[in-house]
Amino acid sequence: MSVVHRLTAGWLVDHLSFINQCGYEICDSFAHPGGVTCNTSVTFTEDSHCTSFAATVSSSDCPTYDPGDAVETEGKTAKMRYVFREEFFDISKPHIAAAPEEQLCQGCPEVSLTEIKANIGCLVILQKRKRKCVFNQGELDALEYHSKVRKLIWEGTLHLVQEGLKSGFLHHNTAKFNCRKNNVRQHIVCGLAELCEMAKQFPAVNESDHQAVHVLEDEPSCPEQDVLSCVTENSSNCAKIIVLMGQKYLVPPKSSFLLSDISCLQPLLNYKKKYDVIVIDPPWENKSVKRSNRYSHLSLWQIKQIPVPALAAPNCLVVTWVTNRQKHLRFVKDELYPHWSVKMLAEWHWVKITTGGEFVLPLDSLHKKPYEVLVLGRVQGDVKEASRKSEDVLPIPEHQLIVSIPCSLHSHKPPLAAVLAEFIKPDVECLELFARNLQPGWTSWGNEVLKFQHIDYFTLLQNE
Repeated sequence: MSVVHRLTAGWLVDHLSFINQCGYEICDSFAHPGGVTCNTSVTFTEDSHCTSFAATVSSSDCPTYDPGDAVETEGKTAKMRYVFREEFFDISKPHIAAAPEEQLCQGCPEVSLTEIKANIGCLVILQKRKRKCVFNQGELDALEYHSKVRKLIWEGTLHLVQEGLKSGFLHHNTAKFNCRKNNVRQHIVCGLAELCEMAKQFPAVNESDHQAVHVLEDEPSCPEQDVLSCVTENSSNCAKIIVLMGQKYLVPPKSSFLLSDISCLQPLLNYKKKYDVIVIDPPWENKSVKRSNRYSHLSLWQIKQIPVPALAAPNCLVVTWVTNRQKHLRFVKDELYPHWSVKMLAEWHWVKITTGGEFVLPLDSLHKKPYEVLVLGRVQGDVKEASRKSEDVLPIPEHQLIVSIPCSLHSHKPPLAAVLAEFIKPDVECLELFARNLQPGWTSWGNEVLKFQHIDYFTLLQNE
């Protein structure tokens, strides 16, 4: 299960476990060496905590996989399962070590905004920054916000970390994966965003002549035109492998996605679904993004154009990831949510820790913080329908923490499905916008929606 501990302060979450529960399991039956005659399927079995996967095999044609995808064994059935590489979650040391008196285990000191400014001023001098220790308005706003939430984050994280250490989920001896690190490429070029850009040059598709949904079959090669012009759906109970531009991607069971940028959202609207949960991780504009050129960003005006009202069901729960820049947080609360007729309900924080339970960055660090913000709200609309949908679900609480070991891959956010489960009804329609990975039971959209589904991020396990 992905939720390791649930306390009043929030959740301790196992991101890696969640990925590996998504059902990347395939069974192949080999009739004879050199030939493959199989079909793959995965059936769901559920308990009170999570979904597990058991494989069944039938006899029909299936795609031939490259060496390494399967091991041929005469007259036997081989069960293969893909798991996400553990090395990407081996965050055993903080990115920047905190001073002994600032470490989480010492307890939360009462620190005023003036003291935080003074401490950061000393840090500026020690780092020999080429500027005077004068804070601009954006930095002052960020410091004021941080002073309000730091105690809540410190104490809530401490309680969750203590539980994680007691249960053995967190541990101080964290060197077990180090020997494998050199074998893993940290940056895998998948070319999805470039493919979306190229698609704008494709001949226009007549809406009336084209299907709204492309259902994945057993053939792994997907015509780029099909994937880019409509929602792709894996409606089966088995994981699928698809090939795009020569690259392999794993698609979990019962998932669907649209690979496109913000200028090509119409296929998602054509999908004719209304969503009860919409999670949004906008590519916020900031100086770091501009300098690194890691991904394209959107202006605030462009983010407002996302058709959330057209995609949302009555009483839809909207969750938006926000950077620690106060300009963006104010924009979501004061402009974006009112523009979408979303009533703000709560502000949560994702806190990033090491495998030993330390903050990945000092809590009072000057620029990057060891936490990110989520803003939760509900779409306002039909009062009767909203009342019906809110029956038997808990109200959204304020100031919850999602504490997890982060993935070392940039912008691989922790899963929200398990933590939101107690606040939504089962079997609701869920959508993630600006997604970079897929989840069973969810529709995902973005111009890099398959990025972390690339097969090189996974390891193939082989069990006879």
